[in-house]
Amino acid sequence: MSQQAPDVQGHCDARFSAVRAAFEGNFRERGELGAAVTVTLDGETVVDLWGGWADAARTRPWERETLVNVWSTSKGPTSLCAHILADRGLLDFDAPVATYWPEFAAAGKESVLVRHLLSHRAGLSGLREPHTFAQLCDWELTVERLAAQEPWWEPGSQSGYHALTFGHLVGEVVRRVSGLLPGAFLEREVTGPLGIDFTIGLPEKEADRAAELVHPPAATSSEQAAIFAQLAPEALAALANPLVGADEANTPRWRAAEIPAANGHGTARAVAALYAIFARRGAYGSQRVLSPEAAERVREGQGSCRDLVLGAGFENETEVGLGLWLSGPNGSYGPNPRAFGHDGFGGSCGLADPEAGVSLGYVMNRMGPHIADDPRKMALVDALYSAL
Repeated sequence: MSQQAPDVQGHCDARFSAVRAAFEGNFRERGELGAAVTVTLDGETVVDLWGGWADAARTRPWERETLVNVWSTSKGPTSLCAHILADRGLLDFDAPVATYWPEFAAAGKESVLVRHLLSHRAGLSGLREPHTFAQLCDWELTVERLAAQEPWWEPGSQSGYHALTFGHLVGEVVRRVSGLLPGAFLEREVTGPLGIDFTIGLPEKEADRAAELVHPPAATSSEQAAIFAQLAPEALAALANPLVGADEANTPRWRAAEIPAANGHGTARAVAALYAIFARRGAYGSQRVLSPEAAERVREGQGSCRDLVLGAGFENETEVGLGLWLSGPNGSYGPNPRAFGHDGFGGSCGLADPEAGVSLGYVMNRMGPHIADDPRKMALVDALYSAL
């Protein structure tokens, strides 16, 4: 159903007018409520647009500095923390996780490598025992349970999307090596010095800037039960233990917690800046965050396969690198199969394409039903590449 597009604010270089058209089209044709999109080219911002509403009641306009929870788009910045430590020689991706986190060796996991955590191949897509939202917000409890758990499948053999556990697994290694949780490490090493408006969790002082997330179209309880009945145990654990959505993400408890897989908050400008570090092979302006070799390593493919959690959602096999997903034959991040990025539940996205020199950040508050490749995001990605 077509609706009138709101006044879109910001700027867009004439060369990228197709991106502006797609962004406005998301409001008219694809049900957008409030959103922002930013594109960088060779480190320069060429698109920076925002519009719509920051709340379901349409009383708060989306502004230049509006923040929003970006769900799994957070996994890119979380992965960046691990890559910084590896670049400094403090973390070896080919070492057993237990080298840094001895308790992790329990239940047959002594040979699980750090690279298995980054590539969703650790066999720990979700917890076996019931895990509540409140328990997810308890860092120590969650990592203790993960350390004690037997893998769902042979680690390293194939990927199974670690929807919520990714951040605790990678994050605990970051903490064991650096002494800081990923949120504090990211702030100290990247976002603070570079002035990037992105945090893991949301400081209470920034709550007034946060957009309200709005549920995707709700399935009936019987439809939801039918969907869950079709899922393998490792997929059900990943996606529904605990089951979290807009209601949880709008709460102070979620915002105060450290959930590096899913509760990063930022602007589209911030997402584009963080993914631009990868797109520019480790550089940010005149500063270097990663060596070129370390920045390239994030897309070191670990083998394509039908993902054990997400497999049914994609026409082709997918391939994950060391923290981010390759565009591959699905074209999730454009026509360059070596471009890479990460989507967030409901629609958000961060994209990096070193060959084209571009990064993209897209954030929104009306969640769609997709874990990846939301039609609004794909319209923006297609428009971007049509302009290059």
